[in-house]
Amino acid sequence: MNRYEAMFIFREDLKEEGLEEVLNKVRAEIKKVGGEVDSTTRMGRRAFARTMQKKTGGQYVIVVFRCAGSQITALLAKYKLNEDVFRVQILRAAEPTAAAPAEAPEKR
Repeated sequence: MNRYEAMFIFREDLKEEGLEEVLNKVRAEIKKVGGEVDSTTRMGRRAFARTMQKKTGGQYVIVVFRCAGSQITALLAKYKLNEDVFRVQILRAAEPTAAAPAEAPEKR
């Protein structure tokens, strides 16, 4: 299973309860295709640089998850049908590595 990072832009007019409901649907779709959600980060409301489809902003959320690469197309198709999802972009994320402690340079 590969690790992916998805940035979702949801409708700006969603209330807190509505956003949580939509996020639960997003997580359920990932689990339905055999994936598992690692983390969800809400970035809040942000304005668009320019108006898109008569919308001026949206609510941004980043979801990090693991699933088979063959399932990404199916996920994108499902999210395209969800009216609350304005945009979604899924990228393959690098695996987290344990950083070795930096050694202090020797003094002479």
